[in-house]
Formats: sequence, C-alpha cells, structure tokens
Amino acid sequence: MSKLYLITGPAGVGKSTVSKAIAESLEKSVLLEGDEVYHHVVGSYVSPWKEGNHLEVFWKVCINIIKTYLDYGYDVVFNYIIMPENLSLLQNSFEGIDTKFIVLLVDEETILARDKERREDWQMGPRCLELLQDFKEAEYPKQNILDTSKLSVEETVKEILNQNQFQLKK
Repeated sequence: MSKLYLITGPAGVGKSTVSKAIAESLEKSVLLEGDEVYHHVVGSYVSPWKEGNHLEVFWKVCINIIKTYLDYGYDVVFNYIIMPENLSLLQNSFEGIDTKFIVLLVDEETILARDKERREDWQMGPRCLELLQDFKEAEYPKQNILDTSKLSVEETVKEILNQNQFQLKK
C-alpha cells in the first residue's frame, strides 16, 4: 500500500533537502515540491501570503496529483507550508491512506546557519526567524513536531521513516 509523507516547516528548515532524501530512500516514489506547483500559475500570479492568491486551486491541484500517484502505487513525499488550518483538508482528502505528517523545526541559530547555506537569491535572513516563530506558535499536534537542530539529514530521514508518532490522525 502506498504511503504519503507531508513535510512542512518554515523556510530554511530543510524541507526540500529532507523530502528529497526520503523520496530517494523509497523504492517507488514521487517528490512533489509545493512551491513548484504554486508557481505553475504565471498570468495573474499572486504570492501565497497576499490577498487574491490562488491557494484554493493550488490545494485542489496538489491533492489530485498526490491521489493519482498514490493510485498508481507510488509513495508520495510532498513538502510545502502546511498550516494547521490546511491540515483538516488534507486529513479528509487522504482518509484511509497511510499518511505521516511532519513539522520540521530547529533552533534560531540553526535556521540562520542553514539559511546562509541556501542559494543567495533564496536566503531570507531575519525573515526566517519570524517564520520559525510563527511555526512554533501554531497549534500543530505535538507528536508531529520534529526538532532537527542536532540531527543530520540521514538521522532526520531515519526518524521520519521509523517512528509511528508522525502518523496523521483525525
């Protein structure tokens, strides 16, 4: 049976790196980067944090893509900014699917260091600290939070794959 891995966290926490490593460790897998899907829209593009964005259609497209791959026997690793208010939509959409939901967090020193390792045009500087604080204040289920401050990518992947605490529960 196919599995779904939903990876979220603030910018610079390592969502893309960890997601790619998970997908590479699975036998038959798909890596779906939410940012890439969001940027499919070109004409009338609006940033996701601004009024008039296209998040409603984005979520519908992502859910349909994920379902299609799952139907064909692929494990799917999806990463994007998944806020608590998006979680019920995903829970309802993937009811009956073996789903793990992981909120990656780190300490302030680590996120700043990781941000500096990103391509220069992707670096966020102090803004990544604001996003980190937003995630820490959000009401995510505690069992779905993974602090990777002291974990390597390999250790993080091992935790996600081997720990049942990340199972998405209704």
